[in-house]
Amino acid sequence: MKYVDEFRDGELARQIAGRIAREADPARDYRFMEFCGGHTHAIARYGIAELLPPQVRMIHGPGCPVCVLPIGRVDQAIDLALNRGAIVCTYGDTMRVPASGGLSMIKAKARGADIRMVYSPADALAVARQHPDREVVFFAIGFETTTPPTALTLKRAQAEGLDNFSVLACHVLTPAAITHLLDAAEARDIRDTLGAVPLDGFVGPAHVSILIGSRPYEGFAADYRKPVVIAGFEPLDVMQAILMLVRQVNDGRGVVENEFTRAVSRDGNRAAQALVAEVFEPRETFEWRGLGEVPMSALRLRPALVRFDAERRFGLRYQPVPDHRQCACGQILRGVKRPTDCTLFGNVCTPDHPIGSCMVSSEGACAAHYSYGRFRDIPIRVERGPVVA
Repeated sequence: MKYVDEFRDGELARQIAGRIAREADPARDYRFMEFCGGHTHAIARYGIAELLPPQVRMIHGPGCPVCVLPIGRVDQAIDLALNRGAIVCTYGDTMRVPASGGLSMIKAKARGADIRMVYSPADALAVARQHPDREVVFFAIGFETTTPPTALTLKRAQAEGLDNFSVLACHVLTPAAITHLLDAAEARDIRDTLGAVPLDGFVGPAHVSILIGSRPYEGFAADYRKPVVIAGFEPLDVMQAILMLVRQVNDGRGVVENEFTRAVSRDGNRAAQALVAEVFEPRETFEWRGLGEVPMSALRLRPALVRFDAERRFGLRYQPVPDHRQCACGQILRGVKRPTDCTLFGNVCTPDHPIGSCMVSSEGACAAHYSYGRFRDIPIRVERGPVVA
């Protein structure tokens, strides 16, 4: 396949759906989590769930970096801009994540905070060059995919001696989160505390896997006997991955398979991995929205770059903040609930007025279902009128 249209061929999709229906055992349930928000978006946009037999269920995972950003971290960024006079730069979706006191970064900007949307950390570095008399902080979020650009920007800042530039690092790591979910599903005490759903396998992320490769998933696939199939973002990619997962479950296997061979290798991008390792080191623990504290699941700057670490530069102290009491984002990110299980979904909470983080980014489960899936929830009633001769 060379062209995008081939990955969206309706007839091929129906053929794969037929194979899934024939091979899925009607006497058992298959619970597969798509970890990546890009896959959640694709499943909603192309109606993939409606093509699956009832015993095959797709469960949305915490694969949207904006969604898993905890309120306390957004509060730190707002504090830097609103109360400490810093210019804070970040990505567009991050600016709309709900924070404490009814604020978000975009609402804080309306109150006078100097918060700027950028397309890359290099843009934030340019702001620092333009304003040598101001502290400029890049609020860095995202999974492994967005970490190398941050690392490269930090090395440039170090080489140029830009003493007014720093990074508030909130980069998180995918394998640690998947392991945490599997631990929660198997440990009774954790399940009672947080809520967890049994899982039979994972659709592995695409962009993340291009960087880290398929090797990092092999450990927990073997330890937990849970299959992982790395998939691209197109609908046929996702459906083929689901078929591969069904076959692994039927065979009693739990290995890593790579559907996305056109972009993902076993070892990934070693040059990017080396760059990240040079600049960052693992944190002992980090809070994820919905998952709580997850060990070794995020990155911080190495001691050699401590002067560019906004947390240490400004003496920031992290304070956890609970979500809105009626917001179900935490349970949705763990796969315990679906977007429509939240009482706020689609009425109080919409993409134009998000109450929870899952409604902010187009990759969030709630935003994806609001855009593409909510109309499928409406029962169709056919009214028959009088026959006209």
